[in-house]
Amino acid sequence: MRAILVGVKTKDKTEEEVKESLSELEGLVKAVNGKVIGKLYQNKEVADPATYIGKGKAYQLKELVEGTESDFVIFDAPLSPVQISNLENILMVDVYDRTDLILSIFSQRARTRQAKLQVELALLEHELPRVYGQKGKKLSRIGGGFKTKGAGEKYGEIKARTIKNRIASIKKEIEKIKKQRQQQRKWRNKNPNIFKVALVGYTNVGKSTLLKRLTKRDTFISDQLFATLDTKTSFINFPDIGKKILLTDTVGFVKDMPQEIMDAFMATLEEVEEADLILHVVDVSDENWPKKVEQVERILEKINVKDKETVLALNKVDKVIPSAELLEHTDDAVLSGDKEAVIISTEKGWNIDKLFDILKNKASLEKVGG
Repeated sequence: MRAILVGVKTKDKTEEEVKESLSELEGLVKAVNGKVIGKLYQNKEVADPATYIGKGKAYQLKELVEGTESDFVIFDAPLSPVQISNLENILMVDVYDRTDLILSIFSQRARTRQAKLQVELALLEHELPRVYGQKGKKLSRIGGGFKTKGAGEKYGEIKARTIKNRIASIKKEIEKIKKQRQQQRKWRNKNPNIFKVALVGYTNVGKSTLLKRLTKRDTFISDQLFATLDTKTSFINFPDIGKKILLTDTVGFVKDMPQEIMDAFMATLEEVEEADLILHVVDVSDENWPKKVEQVERILEKINVKDKETVLALNKVDKVIPSAELLEHTDDAVLSGDKEAVIISTEKGWNIDKLFDILKNKASLEKVGG
C-alpha cells in the first residue's frame, strides 16, 4: 500500500508542528504495513470546505498521486464527508483522514471481546455521518460493511438504520462488560492490601516492556505505534509489607486522539481513575518528549486525574546514554523538573530495581496512611 500524506499549516499551527504531526502520521501508516511515497505541505489559513486544500492544490495532488502510482491519500486532519467525496472524484483514489487510520490500526490490534466491541463502536460512530449519499460505495472505509438492500428506500437510509441498530446493540453489550469490571474493581477497592498503579503514556514509549520487566509477565511487544490495545493487569507481591501492587497497562495516547477513540476506550481509562498512583512512562530518546508529556497530561485532565499522585518513568535512556555507569551520574530532576521521576531503560533493565523500590515504598506508605 503506497500512500501520499497531506499536511496543512493553518493559522493555529506552526510549520514545525505540521511536520512533527506528519512524521507521526507516517509512523501510523507503517503500523498498517503501508509505505509513504510522498508528503504534500500547504500553507492555508482556513481549510477549504469543499476539498480542505482548495481545488487548485487538489489537482496538483492528483499529479503527485499519478506520478508516484500511489494507492491512497491520507490527510493529517479530520475530513468531512463532502470533502472526502470531492477529493476522491478528483484524485481517483481512496482518501482517508487521521481518524480513519487510527481506527484501522485499532481494528487490527484488538484481541479481547471488549476491545473488539469498542473498536467496532468507534468505527460505526465515525462512519455514520458519511453514509448518506455514498450511492453504493462500501460502508466502512476501513473494516468492511453490511450488505443490506430494501425496495423503496435510499441506500443511505438503509445503511444508517442498520448502523444505528448495531450501535445500540454494541452499547448494551459493552455496558454488561462494564458492570462486570466495576464488580472486579469494587473487590479490589475493598481490599486494603492492594495498591493500584496505572501505566499511562504516549504510544510506543515502552509500557508493555516495562510491565513485563516489573511483573515477569509475557506480553506482546513491538516497536510500533499502538502495538497493544487491550488492558493488561498483573500483580506484584510484597509479602514483607503485606501488600500486592496491581499494575494495569492502558492504551497509548497520540496527538489529537479522535473523540471516537476517547469515548470507546473510556473503560480502559477508568482504571486510571481508580488507581492509587499513576506511572507515566516517557520516551526520553524522542526529542519531542516534553510536548508529548503535556499531551498525555491534557488527556488525564479530561478524565479528572491530572492531580493524582504521579511518578515519571523516563524510559529508553539507553538510546541517549551509552552505559549504565554514566546513568548513575544523571540527575532525575534535570529532566523531570519538580516531578518525581526515575530514569530507566526497560530494554537494558537499567534502574528497574530503583523503580521497583519506589513502587514498594509508595505501597507501604499507603498502608500506613490509609
